Amino acid sequence: MSALSGLKVLDLSRVLAGPWAGQMLADLGADVVKVERPEVGDDTRAWGPPYLRDAEGRDTSEAAYFLSANRNKRSITIDFTQPEGQQQVRELVAKADVLIENFKVGGLAAYGLDYASLQQLNPRLIYCSITGFGQTGPYAKRAGYDFMIQAMGGLMSVTGKAADEEGAGPVKVGVALTDILTGLYASNAVLAALNERERSGLGQYIDLALLDVQVACLGNQALNYLATGVAPQRLGNAHPNIVPYQDFPTADGDFILTVGNDGQFRRFCDVAGHPEWASDARFASNAQRVAHRAELIPLIRQATVFRTTAEWIAALEQAGVPCGPINDLAQVFADAQIKARGVQISLPHALSGEVALVANPIRLSRTPVEYRSAPPLLGEHSAEVLRDWLGSATTR
Repeated sequence: MSALSGLKVLDLSRVLAGPWAGQMLADLGADVVKVERPEVGDDTRAWGPPYLRDAEGRDTSEAAYFLSANRNKRSITIDFTQPEGQQQVRELVAKADVLIENFKVGGLAAYGLDYASLQQLNPRLIYCSITGFGQTGPYAKRAGYDFMIQAMGGLMSVTGKAADEEGAGPVKVGVALTDILTGLYASNAVLAALNERERSGLGQYIDLALLDVQVACLGNQALNYLATGVAPQRLGNAHPNIVPYQDFPTADGDFILTVGNDGQFRRFCDVAGHPEWASDARFASNAQRVAHRAELIPLIRQATVFRTTAEWIAALEQAGVPCGPINDLAQVFADAQIKARGVQISLPHALSGEVALVANPIRLSRTPVEYRSAPPLLGEHSAEVLRDWLGSATTR
């Protein structure tokens, strides 16, 4: 039995943040029912190419983007812009533990599917709303997308080449990271609300904003600003608080060096053939290395170009100095550690025979994640869900 077996989740969300939260709950054993628009479904079903390919190598109708966030769910199509569809959602809500939605503020109230309405129907319901800016504040009515939130929330101000580098400028993260982080916060919030319900017997409303999450996830950079009043600047691949902690050139490419303490720095200096750096007053402590970054980094760069990436990694690993290659995704999925951990999985799929997916990284010893089903086809489980939840296979 899985950790969340018996939990019923109605997922009215689409795109990424909400579906990511739903997939997390589904992986942990919840019965997550994805409510989609008839004929169209989740927007990301069409966000391709690339698309899933069938056995003959032809594109199917399922975009890879959709496949990334909808494993272990069942899909039902309901048009809740119509009274019949609204009633069907209410019937499902009466049986649900959790509802996830990411409509604009007030968007579901027009259909009588807002929290105030559904809470009267099911007082135990945990209702999670995900929006760009939250339910309050001057931006509440605005639409919010990951890219713009990365910009507004400060992430792009610290991501990209340093001001003195050629081509400097703000850069977004290469995946919709704010959406994914919001999905993780949402699943945590749902689990917290479920735990509290065990004591009170009541559900509650969860208000999650992408902008709030983005600012919360600035971590040390946010505190660097709050502690000093000085806004951090872009440093490329360098770290604002640790030196050396960035990329360095090698004879055949580049590698990452992540020195976390003074002992590691001394060992690095020995491997690099420059033990004198560790005793230099400018570099002897991390605080001094940060202060004298502009002097130290060129010295290291001049030294690293004389060995290959593989040679540096082998020598530094033997010395206990953290480092690593800069892999593309082909190299990631071919990596021995990734293979040993089973990070890539495969599930049967009606259109392609099977589909490759990325495993959930949570490892529970007694109630491990179970991979029950591939991301569903649009409306694939409509009759099945109605029969399981309502005792009727009649669709509206």
